[in-house]
Amino acid sequence: MTWLVAAALAASPLRAQDPPRSVALLHANVIDGVGEQPLRDVTIVLVGGRIAQVGAGATPPADATIIDLGGRWVLPGLIDAHTHISSLAAARRALESGVTTVRSASTPNFQDVGLRELVKAGKLAGPDVLAAGVFISPDLGESILADPRLAALAGGVNTPEELRLVVNVNADHGVDVIKTRGTERAGLPNTDPRKQSYTEAQLRAIVEEATKRGLPVLAHAHGDEGAYAAVKAGVRSIEHGTYLSDSTLRLMARTGAFLVPTYTTLIDLREPGGDYDDPVLHVRALHMIPTAQKMVRRARALGVKVITGVDTQYGTTSVSRVSHEIVSFTELGFTPLEAIKAATSLAAECLGLGSRTGRIATGYEADLVVIEGNPLEDIRQVQDVTVVVSNGRVALNRLPFGK
Repeated sequence: MTWLVAAALAASPLRAQDPPRSVALLHANVIDGVGEQPLRDVTIVLVGGRIAQVGAGATPPADATIIDLGGRWVLPGLIDAHTHISSLAAARRALESGVTTVRSASTPNFQDVGLRELVKAGKLAGPDVLAAGVFISPDLGESILADPRLAALAGGVNTPEELRLVVNVNADHGVDVIKTRGTERAGLPNTDPRKQSYTEAQLRAIVEEATKRGLPVLAHAHGDEGAYAAVKAGVRSIEHGTYLSDSTLRLMARTGAFLVPTYTTLIDLREPGGDYDDPVLHVRALHMIPTAQKMVRRARALGVKVITGVDTQYGTTSVSRVSHEIVSFTELGFTPLEAIKAATSLAAECLGLGSRTGRIATGYEADLVVIEGNPLEDIRQVQDVTVVVSNGRVALNRLPFGK
């Protein structure tokens, strides 16, 4: 643990939570994240932060906390594969929306590393965090203040040596993934999201250095040329991908690179309020949205693995949630079950957590959410989360409504 995280833990007003208690969820209808058919009227027993039993004959321990779901539906905890959470309050908002695992897409001062350690220390119920630290970009902006070694990069981050330095600064801070860019942003009115930022050679220098440190790489890329270069360089996932061509999508399908379209963010560009509220971005969204719709449909048809991420800080004005992305996927041609898997087991596979979370099965982490109705019949049910369990702790319980 770095001194920064240790200091954050010592100074935090939070107190260590009790170890996860045994919990039994009765009369649950379960979509386990992998199976084609739901499990009907079963009991889920959680012990020591893990799923101990699932089935009609499951027997809770005598000291278990009992929650009778009365036929409500249980899904694995949702995964946000592209987020910018950097505060305790934002982490709580994500958790209460049903998100129990996030992959950071960068924070300016390693706040994501600190949040990860708070969850590991038991001071937060969740969500679990895969940290990315500083975004590797030609201009580090305010993130240049995150580590004294970055002062040498005030003139830009472009040469192989400069790119490798930022990778290693991140790795030294204990990040889990590296984030870089293939193209410019969509969320700034003075940038063109199609413009390429780094060449394949530059991106390969990042990927090779990250691989030496055991870290996968995700690449921001709306434009096709930058995305193609990133996939050729060996990144784990393309974030956004609005203008991807079929040739790039086919390459992704062949290499196994994931797509995180963050489609809900484009809706946010168009609508008043939220994380973005700018007339130039509103106009931009009017052509980006239909372009992204066609791209996501082609990605699915070509066999690209598409997963959920909503590119938000979960701030006080944020309106994007993973549940919205799930609903949007079904509007783009996914079946309800495919959309749920994109937010659970498939997303866990992308994050390298497929053997730990993303499904409801014996031995897996006790990460799950309860919703009111059957999402296979009405996918909009995922937008109303009534119970959240993260790492075996009941983080949210709005049942029963009548008391």
